Amino acid sequence: MTKNIHEILDRYHSDRTRLMDILWDVQHQWGYIPDAILPELADKLGMTELDIQETYSFYHFFLSQPPAKYQIFLGDTVIAKMHGYQAVYDALEQETGCVFGAKDATGTFGLETSSCIGLSDQEPAMLIGKEVFTRLTPEKITQIIRRLRNGETPDAIVNPTQLANDTLAYIHTMVESGIRHKGTVFFQHNIDFTALINKLVAMLPEMLVQTVSESGLRGRGGAGFSTGLKWRLCADNQEKTRFVICNADEGEPGTFKDRVLLMESPKEVIFGMVTAAYATAAQEGIIYLRSEYYYLKAYLEKQLAECRAEGWLGQHIGGKSDFNFDIRIQMGAGAYICGDETALIESLEGKRGTPRVKPPYPVNMGYLGKPTCVNNVETLVSVTHIMDKGASWFKGMGTAESAGTRLLSISGDCDAPGIYEIEWGITLNEVLHQAGAKDAWAVQVSGPSGDCVSVEKDGHRAIALEDLSCNGSFMIFNRSRDLLSIVQHFTQFFVNESCGICVPCRSGNVDLFKKISRVIDGKACQKDLDEVVVWGKLVRKTSRCGLGATSPKPILTTLEKFPEIYQDKLLKQVGVLLPSFDLNESRRGYLEAISTLNEGRVS
Repeated sequence: MTKNIHEILDRYHSDRTRLMDILWDVQHQWGYIPDAILPELADKLGMTELDIQETYSFYHFFLSQPPAKYQIFLGDTVIAKMHGYQAVYDALEQETGCVFGAKDATGTFGLETSSCIGLSDQEPAMLIGKEVFTRLTPEKITQIIRRLRNGETPDAIVNPTQLANDTLAYIHTMVESGIRHKGTVFFQHNIDFTALINKLVAMLPEMLVQTVSESGLRGRGGAGFSTGLKWRLCADNQEKTRFVICNADEGEPGTFKDRVLLMESPKEVIFGMVTAAYATAAQEGIIYLRSEYYYLKAYLEKQLAECRAEGWLGQHIGGKSDFNFDIRIQMGAGAYICGDETALIESLEGKRGTPRVKPPYPVNMGYLGKPTCVNNVETLVSVTHIMDKGASWFKGMGTAESAGTRLLSISGDCDAPGIYEIEWGITLNEVLHQAGAKDAWAVQVSGPSGDCVSVEKDGHRAIALEDLSCNGSFMIFNRSRDLLSIVQHFTQFFVNESCGICVPCRSGNVDLFKKISRVIDGKACQKDLDEVVVWGKLVRKTSRCGLGATSPKPILTTLEKFPEIYQDKLLKQVGVLLPSFDLNESRRGYLEAISTLNEGRVS
């Protein structure tokens, strides 16, 4: 064991900031992170054992105990629950002989749920190791488990012809791209990268920043910050060491556009990072890839190797002696909060994904304390096309404040879920028509952290940053759906995914979950709803990061747009006691407490 640990540490030069990589290598070696190796790791990394445990215990996919031979993670989203999730859940328990959250008696199968695995257009879906199984049914579960019992591996089941795992064909054996509508920017596959590199290095960095600024491109990760301004702020710094990070930690339930871009347009993502590096004088780039997308890693590594061979990664890019830039992939380990750029940077440095207090901002003090430019996958692909066709071309599409086009991940109650490229300014109704959404009632825009809007009241609104902003997720619900249960699911998601560092988010979301559960149980009154509004606004205002600032939105926006679903559940308050107060239950609890206290005195 000691020899193996030394090999892993040597691979990363015993650099404590590479702890995430070290932990992944340890887990790949032993299947989990054994306590027995912690003293050696702590000694060589200059950390305590508790420091290491603090990090790995934060992440969903790091395991502290030996897993089952086949550890299964079933995606647990509201979209899955609309498409047969419960039947698949039950079939897994029946066929494996174990319950969720445990292993079977032989240690062959273990069952867990995962909040989202980036496949909302192909659910129910599950992960077994690095392999993905989509569009599950009870019949498929029976076949898969039977084949595993008979000695077949997950890879052999999904990849019977044994395609190389660094090819797109291999990925397509498991996952569909689901591109439903192409526009004028994405998935064109007509870029001459050699010519584009020559064009890039012929420009001065400040000219490049100006070009991106003039295009009107704003970040596609959700915040909508000017990309050109972000690059300018990063470049305008006395520090000589700078970094470019691609945020591919696509954890928002219902969002899968970045996965498809990484599958179908990886070199456009990479070239966008190279462009950002030239503009900001960065020397190193990192793709932070969510662990649920581990099956993309070998493919992306091959794409990076091809870029190095073609001369636009590595040393002296484009023949310029002072342009040296390379990219590595950093795997996440299952933490929604790492979609926040500062939490992502903390994770990159080998720590818990705890959001930092801002300022300072990453452009001034980011990864390893150096100026860092963090851009979303879709943003970087847009940059590549702006470089190819020009700022005015991109600016000519969209609206005054929202230039260009963007990708929507559409799922839920529609005939054709998948990826749609739309031009900013299109209305909600037009998008629903394209996706074949019949009798649409509500749309959750931008995932749980976004707004739930009414098709009847908001169908005319424009998808644009100045009107109905969207980070890419579009979850459609018809009138057969129980919106309150969906809101409860989203609220539970935020309770689970809070990093716990600040009280408003850690405690406030639990209180909001209890309130929405009380409404569903028919034990709430108007005062409960009034308190939800007050508490929700306080959580949004006082939380440390974007998670807490958006987590009450599923409740607050449905209260605004669909007040009737709440009012229909309310009881009338009589006297000073809330309807949820159970006097008999409180009396029993009091008597039990007294009894326990008396027993303690007697003993």
